[in-house]
Amino acid sequence: MDVIFGNLDLWGTAITNTLLVFAGGGLLALVLGIIVGGMRVSPVPIARGVGTLYVNIVRNTPLTLVFFFFVFGYSALGFANKVEPIVLGILAIGIYTATYVAEVLRAGINTVPVGQAEAARAIGLPFGQVMSLVVLPQAFRSVVPPMMSVFIALLKNTTVAAGFSVAELAAMRATINDAAGRPGNPMEVLLWVALVFVVLVLLMSLVQNRLEKKWRIAR
Repeated sequence: MDVIFGNLDLWGTAITNTLLVFAGGGLLALVLGIIVGGMRVSPVPIARGVGTLYVNIVRNTPLTLVFFFFVFGYSALGFANKVEPIVLGILAIGIYTATYVAEVLRAGINTVPVGQAEAARAIGLPFGQVMSLVVLPQAFRSVVPPMMSVFIALLKNTTVAAGFSVAELAAMRATINDAAGRPGNPMEVLLWVALVFVVLVLLMSLVQNRLEKKWRIAR
């Protein structure tokens, strides 16, 4: 247990940064994913084209390259000292994950009977209100399991940020090794990091089960 109690300050920082990247990236992915998902089913051809282009380009690009673009590309523009690495990490992982959120939502939107959207349009609702008031509430209920899978993947993808100067859980092994007099060996650190991620994923699974039960009753 020395690897924990002898490095509580480092563990606190690492867990906090991991949760910040996860929460910030998740919020950005959800907002952007809803917008892009709406564009993917929009009746406007230009909107559909832009949404499709965004999803196909970003989703087929490795996450590491997306991080490289934000961290090193942003530095090349002269903003290296103005934005913290954790903010760039949130932007990178959020924009990347938004493509998966958009595709999950698009699948959920396709499960909503077409007649409901047509009825909403028949009473004069514009496309934005049809989506926000009629289609999306039903789509969210049908995509809880795949959406939670996307966010579990996002949580695990936060480890990529460790390679770009973000002091999160995946960086603990190198941080403890580089710090003089810190207890713990690399294998112990990695096992504890894995355990923390297992606990976080189990908590997210509990949230998923609660949402499924709640919205199943609401139907």
